[in-house]
Amino acid sequence: MSIPVVTVGESREDLVGGLERLHGPVTVVRRCAELAELLAACQSGLARAAVVAEGSEELTASLVDRLGAVGVAIIALTDNAEEAARLRGIGVSAAISAVESEVLAERIAEAVAQFSGHGITGTKRGERGFAETGAALRPDAGDTDETLPATGDGEIIAVWGPAGSPGRTLVAVNIAGELAAEGKSVLLVDADSYAASIGAVLGLLDEAAGLAQACRLADQGLLDREALLRAAVPVATKSGTFRVLTGMTRADRWTELRSAALALVLERAREVADVIVVDTGFCLEADEELSFDTMAPRRNAATLRSLEMADTVFAVGSADSIGVPRLVRGLAELEMAVPGSKPEVVMNKVRSTAVGRSPERQLREAWDRFGPAAAIKAFLPADPVASDAALLSGSLLMETAPESRLRSAIAALVCAPAQPKSRSSVFSSTAKRKLKG
Repeated sequence: MSIPVVTVGESREDLVGGLERLHGPVTVVRRCAELAELLAACQSGLARAAVVAEGSEELTASLVDRLGAVGVAIIALTDNAEEAARLRGIGVSAAISAVESEVLAERIAEAVAQFSGHGITGTKRGERGFAETGAALRPDAGDTDETLPATGDGEIIAVWGPAGSPGRTLVAVNIAGELAAEGKSVLLVDADSYAASIGAVLGLLDEAAGLAQACRLADQGLLDREALLRAAVPVATKSGTFRVLTGMTRADRWTELRSAALALVLERAREVADVIVVDTGFCLEADEELSFDTMAPRRNAATLRSLEMADTVFAVGSADSIGVPRLVRGLAELEMAVPGSKPEVVMNKVRSTAVGRSPERQLREAWDRFGPAAAIKAFLPADPVASDAALLSGSLLMETAPESRLRSAIAALVCAPAQPKSRSSVFSSTAKRKLKG
């Protein structure tokens, strides 16, 4: 079956003509004068592949991902080695402009076949994501330049919770601090597209939306390790230092958190940090289903993509008569939004005044009876005095209330009890070796 192709740009006359004369693997169904016309043609379902002969510099990760949503693979022609590397980084198959028609037809067929089975980033290091209905193809192993960095080994921890104030940010920030105190290199990411607050919690008064900056560079295929480190703000504590990609300074800037770009940021973060802690938003609604514009950005895509890519998901719920039912319903929504996810349930703000005597026992019994299959991983005691002191000073619990039960419970959630704590620099020696490599 012939593959329908649209082209754009003033390519060599015999290129398109040569594809048409092959009478087999591909069929040129439209020649477009500019990229906007090509996008319209692809969105109408006219083609399975697009050949960009000129204007490849206008291609971004988000654009590639959105074309993937309508089932179109992209092949760009360029003689610039740096541009070819950039294109491969955002999921575009690149070829030289002097490529023969037969070879180009083969590349088109390979790109379409590869696109059918792979996304731009995997949910678990290679699986297809769900935040975008279609994602750009990964470059084939044969197309990968040796200079491109390999996928890192950093672990992604996503902290999610249902609507309300279950304490997602409190848990995420202190998890990052405890892991840094353990000597790990940690990157904390504020991916909440509704109410980013990590900057305020840590007293970063001059925050400049570091995540948005990183996403813009990733969207253009220009995010390398050094650029990621420049966008992240270092936060020093008494026991260690970690870096933070601050969130949106205004809620109406959520469109800057494109799913494809965020995925590239998280993949790059794996290369420079041992652990990436992501504070996500609460909403799991597939809001693209509410829009007639399939090319429009989606507000919840940042949360969904973070959860898809996470190696560990902590589902934080408030331990009271309102928070527990919300968490139960939220976990059911999470399973539908991100199939196969196995969240670890964390009950926060546990107190006898809201639950009764022996609150942990009562919560566990009620959860076993009415809750979902996932067992409760940890109970975090309510400690408003310690929490308020930390928030007032823009510090972590380990600094304002090192002996508090809440701080100990969060540390026990992520840190090995027998592992001695040590001071760490911004990144551990292991991550520094990764960066030098």
